[in-house]
Amino acid sequence: MKEFIKDIIIALIIVAAITVVIKPTIVKESSMEPTLYENNYLIIYKLAYFHKDHPGYGDIVVFRSDIDKDDGTGKKLLIKRVIGVEGDVMTISDGKVYRNGKLLDEPYVHGQRTETQMDEDVNNLKVPEDQMFLMGDNREVSLDSRSPVVGTVSEDSLVGKAVLRLYPFNEITRL
Repeated sequence: MKEFIKDIIIALIIVAAITVVIKPTIVKESSMEPTLYENNYLIIYKLAYFHKDHPGYGDIVVFRSDIDKDDGTGKKLLIKRVIGVEGDVMTISDGKVYRNGKLLDEPYVHGQRTETQMDEDVNNLKVPEDQMFLMGDNREVSLDSRSPVVGTVSEDSLVGKAVLRLYPFNEITRL
């Protein structure tokens, strides 16, 4: 009996350790197409930025937004790509994205143009300290840093970095 209890305790410790490190997540919307599709099953590495490593350009991150869930049970988690980090100056003009005055090469973007939301250009927006400028890959439908509803995102609101797609099985890949 002691051996059985010991095995249960070890199993519980392993489960607890894993849940501190990773978070399984299902993509709920189409804002990251063509990189991620609705119902893709992802593994989020929660400790990716634990030691104050900052997110890097191109990282796909999950964060707690200020947007209420439709069912009223809390705030939505959003998944977006890091386009700008603290100190960067972001401009979106004529369907193109510029970081610090340089046109970005974004082969992952769905479509050819990046439009602004609210009929305003993002013009020389300096990303504040400990903040990020995030956008979805499907710019036509993504609610992201272009919108005042989301704006720049605090690094403190990060849940983690998307590191692995597990489903569908024929598309298992590191992100």
